Amino acid sequence: MSESVELILTCPKGLEALLAQEASGLGLEEVREQPAALRGRGSLEVAYRLCLWSRLANRVLLVLARTPVSDAQSLYDAVHALDWSEHLAANGSLAVEFSGRGAGIDNSHFGALKVKDAIVDQLRARFGQRPDIDKLNPQVRVHAHLERGELVLSLDLSGHSLHQRGYRLQQGAAPLKENLAAAILIRAGWPERAARGEALSDPMCGVGTFLVEAGMMAADLAPNLKREQWGFSHWLGHVPALWKKLHDEARERAAAGLAKTPLWIRGYEADPRLIQPARNNIERAGLADWVKIYQGELATFAPRPDQGQTGLVVCNPPYGERLGDEASLLYLYQHLGERLRQQCAGWDAAVFTGAPELGKRMGIRSHKQYAFWNGALPCKLLLFRVTADQFVTGERGERRAAEAAGEAPAPSQASEPARLSEGGQMFANRLQKNLKQLGKWAKKAGVECYRLYDADMPEYAVAVDLYRDWVHVQEYAAPRSIDPQKAQTRLLDALAAIPVALGISSDKVVIKRRERQSGTRQYERQDQQGRFMEVSEGGVKLLVNLTDYLDTGLFLDHRPLRLRIQREAAGKRFLNLFCYTATATVHAARGGARSTTSVDLSKTYLDWARRNLALNGFSDKQRLEQGNVMQWLAEDRGEYDLIFIDPPTFSNSKRMEGVFDVQRDQVELIDLAMARLAPGGVLYFSNNFRKFVLDEGVQARYRVEEISEQTLDPDFVRNPKIHRAWMIQAKV
Repeated sequence: MSESVELILTCPKGLEALLAQEASGLGLEEVREQPAALRGRGSLEVAYRLCLWSRLANRVLLVLARTPVSDAQSLYDAVHALDWSEHLAANGSLAVEFSGRGAGIDNSHFGALKVKDAIVDQLRARFGQRPDIDKLNPQVRVHAHLERGELVLSLDLSGHSLHQRGYRLQQGAAPLKENLAAAILIRAGWPERAARGEALSDPMCGVGTFLVEAGMMAADLAPNLKREQWGFSHWLGHVPALWKKLHDEARERAAAGLAKTPLWIRGYEADPRLIQPARNNIERAGLADWVKIYQGELATFAPRPDQGQTGLVVCNPPYGERLGDEASLLYLYQHLGERLRQQCAGWDAAVFTGAPELGKRMGIRSHKQYAFWNGALPCKLLLFRVTADQFVTGERGERRAAEAAGEAPAPSQASEPARLSEGGQMFANRLQKNLKQLGKWAKKAGVECYRLYDADMPEYAVAVDLYRDWVHVQEYAAPRSIDPQKAQTRLLDALAAIPVALGISSDKVVIKRRERQSGTRQYERQDQQGRFMEVSEGGVKLLVNLTDYLDTGLFLDHRPLRLRIQREAAGKRFLNLFCYTATATVHAARGGARSTTSVDLSKTYLDWARRNLALNGFSDKQRLEQGNVMQWLAEDRGEYDLIFIDPPTFSNSKRMEGVFDVQRDQVELIDLAMARLAPGGVLYFSNNFRKFVLDEGVQARYRVEEISEQTLDPDFVRNPKIHRAWMIQAKV
């Protein structure tokens, strides 16, 4: 088939222009771009060359016919009119893929069925046999696309998508497809750099996709040279001699390329589990002499190519999907920028990201940006020149530390974290002001954990809590009236400011998003790190977990109430309802309570409570009861001198019947608890539902005193609505 035929090449969205350049260079003519595809004309030799050499295409389709259709019958007739014996043996196998709609065909499955029926009926009528349907590995795969009343029928010459080169049998959690990785390298100018003998390094290489694609370009390896099965392998129009000629030429070019002195191509990966899979991928690609990979953290990234040549750093940082990822990603990008400024002066860098706003935090100006799509996710490729005139950093860097060690770092190795934005500096100033004021109080009071900032500036809607040398940040969800992009920018400003303002390591900052939670969602596990930290408060030791749950196991605003319970608990029988991690119970035991009983529905938090009590040497006479508090109270016959109730606003746990609502159910709850209160006893009732109103009936039946102001320490006085608390006693 030497005559010109129409060819369609499909590709990931955003790669059309690059693919058009590549395809033109491989011989395709009359090229026209379409969404996620392009069309053009060329010979069968051009089609084969595209299959073998295209680094960007997904599929190469050979168009058999374009014909108007008006309904399902005319579609059937148009397909039936082609001579399918030229393409497929009657006893072969077939798959049909259908896309588009119109002409009364609104279902792709129905459209594919009509196309299949037309092909099968024709071959069966002529030869008395029909092809089998094989959706996975057919001998011929037919594509049918219907748009605006025109049916385009094509043969898929590629078979499996061309991005599947065959070397990547092992991969990480979210790898880039090979053709997207190739497109990124092309946009970053790697083919030209490779021709000049430059180096390439990936500091977060995963299973090595960038490295292999870069090595294949540098060594002139056809990306699909090792593929054995093609869409045309059993096609009756296939010309084996022509294919063999092109394949042999590609093998000769590969041999010549691999015989050259290998370029310096290196990857580094922090996760030790990915090192061997990456090396296996490199070996399968035939690039073991060209590409090397090592285990290494970003903090130690320092490319050292031979003869000091410069080159390209390329990477695809993680995007972040879990609670608290904003903080870790911000600091990752900041550290990446820092390592580039310190260790890669004179190099260029290409950072592919689904969070381009984080690229602005690297401390280097991006001189070019390209839009891409990674599946359905819009992404950007940021290109950087790592030169001093592109830095947006200060000058101090690490000189003091080096001088203290008796060393003098070269100017290119000294750096400073990126300067804060104007808003970030304002936020940092507020943190430092609060720290100066509250730090004195906390030190004098012996408080290790306290709230430093609580949306003091409305535009920075976060709460910042100190837990010794850790920082726990809660982002309040922005109202719908706030532009989400502005809210995200302000959050990043705040996160950038926290380590600077507080003089702490960025890896000791944990962030979470706080929204109105329904049911027990605030108690659900958010992560699996299992990292507990011991803190002290009022002479007791408590365990907190900053990472795994929305709350940490210690409600800081209840500190004064817990200490009050400790002072009043001596010789008393203490009952803690909705006890959570039983921090108030530990205080009561510390205060000399005769006995304690703690009730909660969650086994997880009762186990945590048990650990808190054991940590302080309390085990005897400390009852932990798992159950629905309302039901437990109705069945309990004990008597208690001191009761503490801090209920959730809502709860609809699977263990409960119905839903607990603190506003609706307060009267029943308080009445049940007061029935268990010993004469002369005290019940402390508190909750953080901002619209809560204590029922008039409760105030009429019992002696009630609101003590909210008395239960606020200096770190919460600027947010007096954090909770409300009452002391309730029986009337005398």
